[in-house]
Amino acid sequence: METEDRLEKQLKFIMEADKSKQVFRQTYLSDGSRKENDAEHSWHLALMCAILDEYANETVDTFRTMTMVLIHDIIEIDAGDTYAYDEVGNATKREREEKAAKRLFSLLPEDQAAYFRELWEEFEAGETPEAKFALTLDKVQPLLLNDAADGRSWKEHGVRVSQVLKRNEKTAEGSKRLWEHAEGLIEKNVGLGRLRDDR
Repeated sequence: METEDRLEKQLKFIMEADKSKQVFRQTYLSDGSRKENDAEHSWHLALMCAILDEYANETVDTFRTMTMVLIHDIIEIDAGDTYAYDEVGNATKREREEKAAKRLFSLLPEDQAAYFRELWEEFEAGETPEAKFALTLDKVQPLLLNDAADGRSWKEHGVRVSQVLKRNEKTAEGSKRLWEHAEGLIEKNVGLGRLRDDR
């Protein structure tokens, strides 16, 4: 009976997680055809982790990091996606996300609920090698997509290069090599007029 109850809780969480496919971000797919959703974003980060972990500044537990990026935005099912450069939305972001984390992770059996909540908090704190690398992937992926989509999201929101640099102040902490590549993309897009140069 206990095993069946455990499975029911796990499946309930898995079905709830399906709602992340309906949470759309401001970043466009690489072909610019539409905006990506949270599920696509998280899958992309997990794939990046599996392929690019050799570029982490410190040795990371790849499975732990992949799991971290797969669940890092699950709270947006309740809290919604807060655009990186939305100052008003970011003021209430933590409060909304805490409430969402409490509800969503509590759907799981206690041991898994505690593990996933711990992973989410670890990601948010950004202090372990795994969290630093996960955060680097989370910051670099939108840069890759914005570059591929001709800066569409940046142009729509009038994003300035100072905003992008401020948002990425700690990106190199997870991977200097990936940040170097991202810096090149930023400068390229400034030169093409896709990012407003206000430095």
